[in-house]
Amino acid sequence: MVQPYPSGGKNVIEPERPPEPVSVQRAVRLMYAGAAVSTVSLIISLISIGGTKSEIHKQRPGLSATQVHQLEVLIIGLAVVSGLVGIGLWLWMAQKTGQGRNWARIFSSVLFGLATIDLYGVLREPKTVIGLVFPVLTWLIGLGAIILLYQKESTAFFRPVQP
Repeated sequence: MVQPYPSGGKNVIEPERPPEPVSVQRAVRLMYAGAAVSTVSLIISLISIGGTKSEIHKQRPGLSATQVHQLEVLIIGLAVVSGLVGIGLWLWMAQKTGQGRNWARIFSSVLFGLATIDLYGVLREPKTVIGLVFPVLTWLIGLGAIILLYQKESTAFFRPVQP
């Protein structure tokens, strides 16, 4: 005869979180839009990567062909990794924010701060129109999400649920 593992007699029932307010729903949708925009940006970056080698030659004419190739591979690798990490962060924050995790709201704010610093660098030395459009667009999406996450009804949603 198989007996169930004793649970110690405690039935732990986690209290229900209040329904997700409209402001959080919209913030989550904006985060998914941020992931989509980041995906398009990564694809366009990969499509236009052909000019990387010539740009390296312009910037550093003293490099050998091997050094140019190695630098090109490094730049492409960094672009892919950073693009995928960015997309993953957008998706992760959207999921955890929708679940009411306050740490995700805080972490999203930190990521928005980093995006602001990055945007400042892009605005100081814009290289192409597309290189300017996508950072500004993703920053605006992030701004909208952060504003929505800190509205009164959103803040109530992120408070710890009392048993």
